[in-house]
Amino acid sequence: MTDSSAPQEAPSNAMEALSVLINADARQVWIMLREPAKLLQWHGWDADSLKDEIEEIYFTDVTEDPDHRALTVKGGDTFRLEPGDGGTRVTVERADDDAVVTEGWITFLQQLRFALERHPNTNRRTLYFSAPPKDGQSIISTLGLDDVPSPGDEYSASLPTGVDITGRVWFRSPHQLGLTVHSYAEHGDGLLILGDLPGGESMAVASTYDLGAKQLHEVWERWDEFRGSHYPESDPIVTSTLD
Repeated sequence: MTDSSAPQEAPSNAMEALSVLINADARQVWIMLREPAKLLQWHGWDADSLKDEIEEIYFTDVTEDPDHRALTVKGGDTFRLEPGDGGTRVTVERADDDAVVTEGWITFLQQLRFALERHPNTNRRTLYFSAPPKDGQSIISTLGLDDVPSPGDEYSASLPTGVDITGRVWFRSPHQLGLTVHSYAEHGDGLLILGDLPGGESMAVASTYDLGAKQLHEVWERWDEFRGSHYPESDPIVTSTLD
């Protein structure tokens, strides 16, 4: 298997971004795609509708390859798994050219890779918001992250949320940026994905692991303040429910 911190070349277009090499064997990837409890650990973000969304996408009108190398989900998009010496190449083949759905799959693929390589057995807590920016500026630019290094490299940044973050660049695609964040996990790191989506909306989704309630609320409140300042048309951030 490859080092999970090894860089993956930044794709030049959305179709290239729909293929990732995951440092895990095909059986592990398949389990993450076929067990509802595992899907809850990586797909999207916590919301009241998440379980229904997973049921609709991954378990309604789907087709499974008997060798567990392909899964066609509702809508016709297909996951293909290609085992190799470096892990498992996972590719989503689109059934149509809906750009918004394509960007969603890019986010989900990177969440799948992160969960398998960094937190395969750890429950996450998430935050999410999306809205058009009031100034029309990219969320990546607004956060001062245009000049982060290449995927796999270390970075440090002082965000306008008033927080300094460090980690590695997880991925970069034409419209999205993923960063690991040390302070988003008690052990290891969490994941922050930022994007500017077709139609003019920006989005942020952060996955945290094993943070206490006080730490979580501090992260969430900083992001909600940022959202209110730069995305006044958006609803408050969506966060996990704390037990």
